[in-house]
Amino acid sequence: MTNRFSLALHGGAGTILRSKMTPEKETAYRAGICDALAAGHTVLKKDGSAMDAVVATVCALENNPLFNAGRGAVFTSAGKQEMDAAVMDGATRKVGAVAGVFGPRNPICVARAVMDTTDHVFFTGDAALEIARQAGVPFEDASYFFTETRWQALQDTLRLRAQGTESNDPARRHGTVGAVARDMSGNLAVATSTGGMTAKAPGRIGDTPVIGAGTFADNESCAVSATGHGEVFIKYCAAHEISARMRFAGQSLADAARYVVMEDLAKNDGSGGLIAVDRHGNITMPMNSEGMYRGFVTEDGQLTSLIYADE
Repeated sequence: MTNRFSLALHGGAGTILRSKMTPEKETAYRAGICDALAAGHTVLKKDGSAMDAVVATVCALENNPLFNAGRGAVFTSAGKQEMDAAVMDGATRKVGAVAGVFGPRNPICVARAVMDTTDHVFFTGDAALEIARQAGVPFEDASYFFTETRWQALQDTLRLRAQGTESNDPARRHGTVGAVARDMSGNLAVATSTGGMTAKAPGRIGDTPVIGAGTFADNESCAVSATGHGEVFIKYCAAHEISARMRFAGQSLADAARYVVMEDLAKNDGSGGLIAVDRHGNITMPMNSEGMYRGFVTEDGQLTSLIYADE
């Protein structure tokens, strides 16, 4: 059965345990998921494009300080925030990606501007910021992006490193947000945005803006947005591998995604998960971690939020 339109999102994966989640915090996360889904659903139900829907969804997540993208992004080991984002259109394979940006309120809008206003696909640093300015993307000062929770996470990590150890919580390695969609015209799109890893080396770029690793869309197969140990997702071309298995091995979306997450990634220190939608509007959201903030909505308008692996 084909859904006229479908939308799924993620807000990061990792060690997410009910025993360590307060009712108030869980309510806030589920509300954030549903608010973002509603933003994308509003676009799709009006026959809007999959691209417009995923960007609207990710903007809502970037604006929410609970998630590691935009406002509330994590800090590098130097105490700075460096953000990466990417979009891809499954109908045309048009791409826009940025890395290491700071200042634009919504990095995903900068990635969209790269796709829509340039002849290139990937910009970093000052060049990306100039594209944002030319496109009229709003900027914010440092205080807008700062959150005490992320700052304390950096201090904790630096303290552990000074003692010669590292945190064993994989969530510190893959806080990312993303959305995938199929619109009423049957087109697919993906948008992914992240602040990266807590205490990452300055200049480090993960899988989010790397097309075929953390972000990929093709109308012939699927759209994929990943959240995980970025270095491993890059090495295994995780997002594109799902598409390749569907196209060349005839696997279903669910089978292809599960194999990549549970075999290619899980067995090679690639903790995390992903969301994906195929050309029929089927959605899958596999993970090899203990939880992943995620949700989905189809044409029926029922917003579904999920956090734990056993949901």
